[in-house]
Amino acid sequence: MAQNVIAIYPGTFDPMTLGHEDVVRRATQLFDHVIVAVAAGHHKKTLFSLQERVDMVRSAVEPFPQVEVATFGGLLRDFVVARGGKAMVRGLRAVTDFDYEFQLAGMNRSLMPDVETVFLTPSDKYQFISSTFVREIAVLGGEVDKFVSPLVQERLAEKVRSLGRD
Repeated sequence: MAQNVIAIYPGTFDPMTLGHEDVVRRATQLFDHVIVAVAAGHHKKTLFSLQERVDMVRSAVEPFPQVEVATFGGLLRDFVVARGGKAMVRGLRAVTDFDYEFQLAGMNRSLMPDVETVFLTPSDKYQFISSTFVREIAVLGGEVDKFVSPLVQERLAEKVRSLGRD
């Protein structure tokens, strides 16, 4: 294995799920340094602010000293190149993710020929979890404790209360 390989794991993480955490753990077993890149999310309407998402991600990755959390806006390519990334980590949950991720990997290879995309699958128990589902369940008053960490669960409950939907 090459030394000091930096991998970037980009996403909006709105919110960070146990599936995301599992992908981070798996990435730390393959790469020397992993940067979880939290997207400003200008193309998506996020439930949590950028700072709230960063705080939740930082809490989740605390057990991994080789993981850094950073934010980015604009082209991911610019962030990856500026940080010296040699690999991009993407989580694949199901076949339905593959088509989109395959196209994205092709586009990223065109923009960053020296950066490899690595697909990691979360543990079976997390394969169906998505941030979108978690947000919907929480906003509708459902239990999300099996899908997110206790801190994220607490933050979701606070957010739902602040929206007046509890």
